[in-house]
Amino acid sequence: MVNLTEEAAAEIKKRIEQCETPDQMVLRVGVKGGGCSGLDYVFGFDNNANPEEDHIAEQHGVRIAVKKAHDLYLDGTTIGFKNDLDKYGFTFDNPNASRTCGCGSSFGV
Repeated sequence: MVNLTEEAAAEIKKRIEQCETPDQMVLRVGVKGGGCSGLDYVFGFDNNANPEEDHIAEQHGVRIAVKKAHDLYLDGTTIGFKNDLDKYGFTFDNPNASRTCGCGSSFGV
């Protein structure tokens, strides 16, 4: 499963509150082929978490769903949030990545 820092969870909760159906929303974290390193992170809101296909957990008040098939790529990944002069946005610290692109949005295993 992936882990959320408290800062990331706070930012995600702000964004969920702006949605029309916040009670049903989960944070969907996954991967798809692409990017300059081979895989891109999938990161967004979803209303369709399925316990048969997904790991579903709650961290710091945020429900997270990750496809079980993506464990190989994401297990142990920490999602953070930076808001300082040189970086703004979500960060991914993925122990499974053998290489990453310069911007940090894609990786390879």
